Amino acid sequence: MGNDVLEVAIVGAGFSGLGMAIRLLKAGISNFRIFEKAGEVGGTWRDNTYPGCACDVPSQLYSYSFEPNPDWSHEYGRQPEIQRYLLHCTEKYGLRSRIRFHSEITGAQFDEAAGEWVLRLNEGESVRARVVVSARGPFAGESMPAIEGADSFQGIRMHTARWNDGVALRGKRVALIGTGASAVQVGPAIAPEVAELTVFQRTPPWILPRPDRAITVQEKALNRALPPAMKVRRLGMYWFHELSAPFLILQHDWFKRPPQELARAHLRRSVKDRALRTKLTPRYKFGCKRVLLSSDWYPMLQRDNVRLIDEGVTRITEKGILTRDGVEHAFDVLVYATGYKVPLTEAPFAIHGLGGRTLGERFKDGAEAYKGMATAGFPNLFFLVGPFTGPGHQSVIAYAEAQMDYACQAILYRRQRRLKYVDVKREREARFVREMDWRSQFTVWTSGCASWYLSPNGRNNALYPGYNVEYRMRLLRFDPEDYELVAGDGAQVRAGLRDHVRTWLTALA
Repeated sequence: MGNDVLEVAIVGAGFSGLGMAIRLLKAGISNFRIFEKAGEVGGTWRDNTYPGCACDVPSQLYSYSFEPNPDWSHEYGRQPEIQRYLLHCTEKYGLRSRIRFHSEITGAQFDEAAGEWVLRLNEGESVRARVVVSARGPFAGESMPAIEGADSFQGIRMHTARWNDGVALRGKRVALIGTGASAVQVGPAIAPEVAELTVFQRTPPWILPRPDRAITVQEKALNRALPPAMKVRRLGMYWFHELSAPFLILQHDWFKRPPQELARAHLRRSVKDRALRTKLTPRYKFGCKRVLLSSDWYPMLQRDNVRLIDEGVTRITEKGILTRDGVEHAFDVLVYATGYKVPLTEAPFAIHGLGGRTLGERFKDGAEAYKGMATAGFPNLFFLVGPFTGPGHQSVIAYAEAQMDYACQAILYRRQRRLKYVDVKREREARFVREMDWRSQFTVWTSGCASWYLSPNGRNNALYPGYNVEYRMRLLRFDPEDYELVAGDGAQVRAGLRDHVRTWLTALA
């Protein structure tokens, strides 16, 4: 392989992309490059700088298992320190020189004769790579609601995913559109300084109290002095989340009653006004939409300068928002807390595989991939946090790290056998997809509410309908029998006993 051909191209320098790069270095693979469209690492945690931004997974779980952080300030990490953690990992493992910033991959074409991907960059340049790992993440772009007159507003507009730190909110009349994960964080953070905050709610979320607290100096010192204590704590948190899976994932009422009662009790304790409680009570099953953690959202809604409107937005005007009851509400600032555009029915970028087929066409009815990582007809291409592998109850890092290991095994196997490419067998992918569809019928995600988990046709293409530990077992080793193995001369080869032993040893390494 010439020096002008990368062995691996990683798309994205967020949590998954950086982790993949570190995994390759640990495996002795150095001929790779990370392509990042922005000017810094971090992905979601670089872009989301809105007030109150934090993670809703405990800090010890929302970090690499191989790089524990003894100095988290709180049980739940804040955006600035999560970004600092990623910067620390970038410097510690020498990744910065391997990242090409301001380089967005706009298209990819598989050269079947050479067994290489030809990647087109936004600068007009082309780069060749044997293997491509897409680590763009599911939250790469903000989602803007289709509201009539959105461009007519004469005041300031901004989305939580593209926060404008130069806008002073003190004394302003602010509209907060949305009541999802970012809304319940930004609302309490800005309410004390604005003159008026009006929350526009379409659907009330299920909310549980957030068991957050500051980590003491003594605890941090213990973490530094006794690193195994952090691993034990992380393991305990992991299994606590695993045991919660049936209550979050399954739709049967027996599993829904306990958490729904906990959430209702939290609402009753926090909100004494019966009319407001009624507005804030969800009418769908617990877990059908994302369950939120917050101990300050309900108190915020009862501040004198905050009001909740659930009439429904008719359109946006020059002055503000017109609701269904015919009332026009005037504002200085509109804040969209409306989530992200999750690509469930489209490719991460224009991708052409074997025979010129496009991934966008394959994904038009819902993204599909074997074990959430590989799609037939698109050789040497692996997804991190791809279809069917989002977390319904667990830290996304637990899924991503298993995928990094699996992709690394595949890359090493291709290299050791000097294969032109590996392409997942269509029947193996189809069998996995059928299982995901069948199991999704029993999940709460398909019980009747609308959420970003579902494709437009109502199908779950986003989340894994089971335990994380089960998913990790699926990815424990790369099995060459699942793939079409094509040698340098174009001939197909079969995996032998030696190959199976080698992949087992690689998985255990």
